[in-house]
Amino acid sequence: MTYNFTVSPDFNPDYLPGWFIFNTWLQKAIDEPIHLDLYNDFESQRKAISEERFDLVYANPYDATVLVREKGFVPVVCPMGAADEAIVAVHRDSPAKQVEDLNTDMRIVTTDDPDVKMMCMIMLEPADITRESAKISYRDTYVLVAKELIRGEADIGFFLEETYEDLSNVIRQELRPLVHSQIQLIHHVLLVGPRLAHKKEIIQQSLARMHAEEKGKGVVENLGFDAWKAVEQEETEFMIDLMDTLMAN
Repeated sequence: MTYNFTVSPDFNPDYLPGWFIFNTWLQKAIDEPIHLDLYNDFESQRKAISEERFDLVYANPYDATVLVREKGFVPVVCPMGAADEAIVAVHRDSPAKQVEDLNTDMRIVTTDDPDVKMMCMIMLEPADITRESAKISYRDTYVLVAKELIRGEADIGFFLEETYEDLSNVIRQELRPLVHSQIQLIHHVLLVGPRLAHKKEIIQQSLARMHAEEKGKGVVENLGFDAWKAVEQEETEFMIDLMDTLMAN
């Protein structure tokens, strides 16, 4: 039986080869065939997830909530020391120096990444900006969000902080972060589904020591971080409860 694996579409495109290398490494580590299927947008991936096509998912916090609560997935590992934070950015020439300088009817551009959108909307509350007052448009990638800001077709852009920092210098020099979150408790997580649950322990053990092995160290660094950390159910449940609380506000 071949198992299927997918990765949240909000990763930096520069790490695309790294995920294929990682998939090859993981197959050898657990002695099981795994097919990696990547998507350019959240909508297509979520449709596939709803159809229960996957056995292993590197999920953003929002999708982790659905996978754990509704699809029976369990947490395995997360990137060590890599919390998900968000940035609200403007064009470098924007007159706004702080959130309070913004108008309520700002043109906002974002990806369809619910946890990032949620964090950014919370940060805009001092300006009384709401989903109803703002004009919100969506793009498939953070690079397209940045380009929209640079062209002056939007006033505010929402970014996953990690992805913003990975934008090219040419793009970033045209933008200016206005505010960034400091929640520190939300993160992506690798989840295993019911059909592959019998391999959870070996996957967790293999990935937790991956950075300590000569070949594994280079593989994990090609994903943009230094190491995997084992995650238990209680930690993920706490994160999900926090997400529910934030999104209800």
